[in-house]
This record gives sequence, structure tokens and C-alpha cells, in this order.
Amino acid sequence: MVCQEEPLVVQIVELYEKISRLESLKPSKDVNMLFTQLVLTCMPPSPIDVNQLCRRVQEMRSKLIRLCGEAEGFLESHYSTILGSFESPLDHLNIFPYFNNYLKLSQLEFDILSNHSTHVPGRVAFVGSGPLPLTSIVLASYHLTTTSFHNYDIDPSANSMASCLVSSDPDLSERMLFHTADIMNVTEELKYYDVIFLAALVGMDKEAKVQVIDHLAKYMAPGALLMLRSAHGARAFLYPVVDPGDLQGFQVLSVFHPTDEVINSVVIARRVSSPIGIQLLHQELAPMRLPGGKCSDLQAFNPLNHENMIEELTINKEKC
Repeated sequence: MVCQEEPLVVQIVELYEKISRLESLKPSKDVNMLFTQLVLTCMPPSPIDVNQLCRRVQEMRSKLIRLCGEAEGFLESHYSTILGSFESPLDHLNIFPYFNNYLKLSQLEFDILSNHSTHVPGRVAFVGSGPLPLTSIVLASYHLTTTSFHNYDIDPSANSMASCLVSSDPDLSERMLFHTADIMNVTEELKYYDVIFLAALVGMDKEAKVQVIDHLAKYMAPGALLMLRSAHGARAFLYPVVDPGDLQGFQVLSVFHPTDEVINSVVIARRVSSPIGIQLLHQELAPMRLPGGKCSDLQAFNPLNHENMIEELTINKEKC
């Protein structure tokens, strides 16, 4: 059982206490400084397993994830407002301080998607797109240049801000659509998407996350792909963890844990028609290869020269 005697946990608890005392989580010098310290503390590879935390630290972690989500929302709204003031917002995306990370994460997700898909998806949904839908914008602009993107968010103001960013672009304004809806109320439409992306902060605790996953499993078409963002090691103090066992109704294809400045792990799973008795087998992995034999250059995402860690989960297909 890991509790507050662990030095890393001590550091994170101290930062949590400082963050929780802030009057506001909107971008400011103090907010930026504390969250930067938090990310830098959680970023190095760590053997810590958040499932083994004592109850008190588990409760702190849940609160910290919510604070991170709230601060992230304010940050995205702040920069979306600034970008919306430009005549061509998409030409100025690099003013967002983490834009580089989104470029790397989107490239990573595209490579993983390509590795497990035989065709270019015609329709993609992004659940929890927010006021600054950078993943959809980057994927639509550089990787999936003929695909239509349906962005779902529960907040109408977030969708209004997001749609303003692409309204001046003749291509993306046609291919990027925004839907204001709770995804738990979206049903039959889900079967028309080839790929669904689930944002890291949709379902900020395990129960809520599993409810969303179960809902998607109920309505997605067999064979459709689900891309999820998770967290590993100490990064799980920043974002919720998705365990392969949470993905009932899906065949888990791979789990990728970056060890560079890209914080989120990436999970890809395929909707199966008969979700029974999925057995997970861990295998030693060769480098990912894209269709056509091109090797995915995952090292490009790693300026810190850490080795990225990949877990591949192979499914016993006879039981699906």
C-alpha cells in the first residue's frame, strides 16, 4: 500500500494543497507555475501504481484530477478566445503553449490508428472536444484530410468557441461539425462512425468512465475503433486511468505509454460483436509498422531520449 511516506507522493500532496488554496484556476502566474511544477513532478517514468494508493491519497488524487480538468478547461477557453480574435485563427495555433504536444500526440494517434485500420476512416467522432479542439484540427489538417469530424461537447459555449476557430477555413468548416450533447444521450448516431476518440477528461472517475465506455460499446458498430487517452505511473495523478478490463465489448489492440512530454497514454480497441471472455496476453513487441511496411518513427516524439514504453495486448480471437 503506497501512502504519504513515498517521496513522490509527498511532493504531489504538497502541490495539491497549494493548488486547492488558489482563489481561481484561470490562467495566471501562480496557476501556471503550480501546474507546471505538478506536470514536471509527474512526468518522469515511475513504477508507482495508483491502484495501490491508500484511501487518503486516492481521495486526494480524485480531487486533483478534477482540479486539473477545471484548469485545463480555463486554459483552453482563454486561448480559444485569443485565437478567435484573429482573422485566420488556424494560422496562429502555435501561440497555445502545449500546441507542440498536440502535434506529437496526434501524430502518435494517427500512427497507431493506421497500424490497426485497413482504410481511411470516412467519419470520426471526438467526444469531449472542448473550446480548443486541437486533436480534431491537427488530424483533419495533416493526417485525415478527407475525413469528416463530428465533435461532441456538453457545453454549448465550448462548441461556439471551437466552431469560430474553423469558420474561416473553407475546408475544415465543411468537414468539422460540432454537436452540443451529453454523449450518454447520443445513441443511433454512434453506429455511423468508423472511429471514436474519447477525451481523457470525459468521465473523471472510474465509474463515470466505464459508464461512457459501456454506452459506446452498446451503440458503436462492430469493427469500429475506439481511441482512448489514459495515464500511466505518476501521470495518473493528472488524468484518469483506463484499464483494459474496463473495455467490455471491445477487443483491446494496443496500449502505448509515452515517456516524453506527451502525457497521455493511448489505448486503441475494436468493437466486437460478441463481447465474451476476452483473454489478454502480453507479448514482447517489435516496433509498430504502418500498412505498407512503413515503420512508425516513434523515436521522433522523444526529444528527451527516453525509451517509449509500449504494451501490446493481443486478444484470443477464438473467444470473440
